[in-house]
Amino acid sequence: MEILKERIRQEGRNLGRGILKVDSFINHQVDARLMMLIGKEMARRMGRLGATKVLTAEISGIAPAVMTAWALDVPVVYARKTKPITMPADVYRQKAPSHTKGTEVELLASPEFLRPEDRILIVDDFLATGKTINALVRLVEQSGATLVGIGAVIEKAFEGGRAGLEHLGVPIESLVIITDMSNGKIVFAE
Repeated sequence: MEILKERIRQEGRNLGRGILKVDSFINHQVDARLMMLIGKEMARRMGRLGATKVLTAEISGIAPAVMTAWALDVPVVYARKTKPITMPADVYRQKAPSHTKGTEVELLASPEFLRPEDRILIVDDFLATGKTINALVRLVEQSGATLVGIGAVIEKAFEGGRAGLEHLGVPIESLVIITDMSNGKIVFAE
């Protein structure tokens, strides 16, 4: 997706240790027009899978997941990091490390919104180590729903996350793949 690559070239910052700062247009300040294009492209690539819901993790995955769900005309569910009083007592829970926070976070989803009859497409902002997406996969498994695919806005291929997800046997799509971030550079796959 050339428009996304161009924004990363212009505004993305390589902070070292595999951290790509894209908070001026993806995950702090959101460029709504770009996010709509991202959602449409993700839906174009994944629409054939028959997803009935899109699942993501709070908070950075919400914008691309909402736009993908909008393009697919299905609801989006996001796994919460804190349990509000409105959530039922029994919820699905999984832990995942946060690369940018340096801690482990708990992801929570309500059985009201992840049900066995659902066909789930996971969409997140990044695919790096795959640990957050794996936690989302485990939430899908806990619910008895069917995982139909995984989509990421940006994949950092050098962190190996895709290899840890391929055993799931579902399509994995990344709109942009970065192959190297060493020595301050950002190198895209061809």
